[in-house]
Amino acid sequence: MSLTQSLFVIALLIGASAFFSLAEMSLAASRRLRLRQMTDEGDARAEAVLRTQEQPGNYFSVVQIGQNGVAILGGIVGEGAFSPMLSRLLQGVLPLAAAETAGFLLSFALVTSLFIVFSDLFPKRLAMAEPERLALRLHGSMRLCMRVFKPVVWFYSRVTDGLFRLLGLSSQRDDRVTHDDILALAEAGAQAGVLAPSEQQVIANVFELDTRTVGSAMTTRDRIAWFDRHDSDAVVRARIAAEPFSTYPVCDGSIDRVLGYVDAKDLFQRVMNNQPIRLDDPALLHKAVVVPDRLTLAEVLAQFRQAHEDFALIVNEYSLVVGVVTLNDVMSTVMGDLVAPADEELIVQREEGSWLIDGITPMADVERALGLERLPQPEDYETLAGFLMVMLRRVPRRTDRVLWGGYSFEVMDVDSYRIDQVMVTRQSRSTEDLSAAARAL
Repeated sequence: MSLTQSLFVIALLIGASAFFSLAEMSLAASRRLRLRQMTDEGDARAEAVLRTQEQPGNYFSVVQIGQNGVAILGGIVGEGAFSPMLSRLLQGVLPLAAAETAGFLLSFALVTSLFIVFSDLFPKRLAMAEPERLALRLHGSMRLCMRVFKPVVWFYSRVTDGLFRLLGLSSQRDDRVTHDDILALAEAGAQAGVLAPSEQQVIANVFELDTRTVGSAMTTRDRIAWFDRHDSDAVVRARIAAEPFSTYPVCDGSIDRVLGYVDAKDLFQRVMNNQPIRLDDPALLHKAVVVPDRLTLAEVLAQFRQAHEDFALIVNEYSLVVGVVTLNDVMSTVMGDLVAPADEELIVQREEGSWLIDGITPMADVERALGLERLPQPEDYETLAGFLMVMLRRVPRRTDRVLWGGYSFEVMDVDSYRIDQVMVTRQSRSTEDLSAAARAL
């Protein structure tokens, strides 16, 4: 075989190997969500690719048969094509035996490099860039190859299936989409500019509804505006003017003895019609939904949907009211900065490396803002105030400080044992080292 013929055969073999590499990588990298979308749009080829992804055994058997066969032929042809020529060129500077050895090694390196670059690296990168388009174009040719090599494919597939059964492994592809998969896609979309950072955060917040407890979104007991059942019309009007809310619990002498709640819209209607407000009026008083304080926000939403209400009282294991939550509170947790007014922000970044954070801020939000990981005893608290109590092992006082994760948490303001403001500053490396040494001592 002449050099020209050998080069032509090698080019054909490289092309065949590149075809199998493209077919393999494009099928493996094709996104099922994208293929399903194309199937819904009426592309029959996408449906065929989806079926192959579900049972890819025969497909990949053909790929491996083709790639290995081509590689063996390429080595044989390449060694015969280049080795004699390179040996003759080297005989002028090397002994005969050394020239033949060097010519063989150079021929092997040259053929191997051609196959690596043009039949492996380049086609696989191309397939990763446009997997669905290439998978659709190559699938028909691969089906033809599967029919041609059917006996050989059947033999190798049976042997491979037997190994899977022997080892107790499943050969089925797991196509379940998890929360982490969706969050990763949202993060990739934000990095690519398809999603705004606030939109990515909304998606993350939706999945946190199953892990955040209702305490992270509730209005705490000390901030609840409530009426006593015996309050007069004048008292009710004054309370509404002083503390305007959409809903007010109605209690019998104590906030822990709740009778129901009244809606501010009903009260305003009475005021506008110059009608007296009587809190014992059955037309005004609504039955309150009562939920335990350990429920997640997703479970609270289910309770709202079941009861057709948007307001709930939260009680602890001792049946004491610890807070209230509304549907708007839950939705504000999901929407985050998209709906929160600037004056209600719980985390305010002051200058580089410094934050002013409200004590009731959920630790999930603090972790996200500061980039913290692996907090100590995370099951024992939900808010920044709870974190400080656990770390200090007592009720924090003003100027108390906790060092953790490269940050200093300093209590700035305390109101009746309630932590109002915490100053968080990023520590320098030298400060971290000194803190670590102090803890060691």
